[in-house]
Amino acid sequence: MTVYIDPPTWPGHGRMWSHLISDVSFAELHVFAAALGVPARAFERDHYDLPSHRYTDAIRAGAVQVSSREVVRLLTAAGLRRRKRR
Repeated sequence: MTVYIDPPTWPGHGRMWSHLISDVSFAELHVFAAALGVPARAFERDHYDLPSHRYTDAIRAGAVQVSSREVVRLLTAAGLRRRKRR
């Protein structure tokens, strides 16, 4: 199981955020997030939003650090990318 996380560089709600993804399945991602204690409400389309203070926790739990660009590439290559509706 490989789960990936980008640096906490995304601002929102007075915090900085990371994206937690899987390149295999959403099921794998949900299992990892649940084990980390991430609430289900943090899941958005194809990733979990993780606040910067939880970044190190995700790394310690086994998430692989990648760039934000790599997150998009991995999701797209796996067929898991879900874009916002316009």
